[in-house]
Amino acid sequence: MYAVEEYSVHEEPYYLPIGDEVQLFETAYRQRIPVLLKGPTGAGKTRFVENMAYRLGRPMMKISSRTGEEVEHRMPLITVACHEDLTASDLVGRYLLDTDGTRWVDGPLTRAVKVGAICYLDEVVEARKDTTVLIHPLTDYRRLLPIEKLGQVIEAADGFLLVISYNPGYQSALKDLKHSTRQRFIAIEFNYPPREAEAQIIAHESGCDERTAMDLARLGEKVRNLKEHGLGEGVSTRLLVYAGRLIAQGIAPRRACQVAITWALTDDSEVQRSIEEVVTSIFE
Repeated sequence: MYAVEEYSVHEEPYYLPIGDEVQLFETAYRQRIPVLLKGPTGAGKTRFVENMAYRLGRPMMKISSRTGEEVEHRMPLITVACHEDLTASDLVGRYLLDTDGTRWVDGPLTRAVKVGAICYLDEVVEARKDTTVLIHPLTDYRRLLPIEKLGQVIEAADGFLLVISYNPGYQSALKDLKHSTRQRFIAIEFNYPPREAEAQIIAHESGCDERTAMDLARLGEKVRNLKEHGLGEGVSTRLLVYAGRLIAQGIAPRRACQVAITWALTDDSEVQRSIEEVVTSIFE
């Protein structure tokens, strides 16, 4: 039995379903179908995965690395933040030298495969293409992970599910999923929620009052319309929550929006001025 010390979801993370994404994910999990989440930054992809790990969590036993005792353990969620220097060894594992000699250390993907965890590769397009190819045998009927350095092929445990995400807004010729990779997943699209739903999320996550939350949701809608006028990325729900937290703690609404939204979104003075005009129209 393998002890996994990574993050496990014991308390339900707040997530407000917008469509049928929960049903789709649960069905994909039961059918062992890998899942691709795509959408803008701050739209709730990571929170959604955490929520689903909690919903699908089942009691399992693990051996504590500290006490050696068996304890009840929920399904682990192993998250990997992908970047351009991510190598296959970072995912699968490598040999390390210590005082006792050379020893093999499993990477996060290998650990997830062995214990039947959800492995979440966040912003997978940031990883090198030769790294993402190694997940191919895990995403079809084989569900196998070859470890060349050990000369082993590991079959994924029953509970294992591979989930990847990326932001199509950052897509380019150099940073895009290969067709041979993306056609191994079902894709669930995320976008910013409708105004009423976003206001509910902001109020819950920030602790601000309902009126302020609705004003921030209106602000989010208006700022996103500025994407056609020089704004590279629309304001995320995450930034609106940050503004709500500042307001809830006594920061003036305009100042909170300035530091959490205007200055965070862009350095372009003209675009900043446009955003501040929108803020002023809402928070008079």
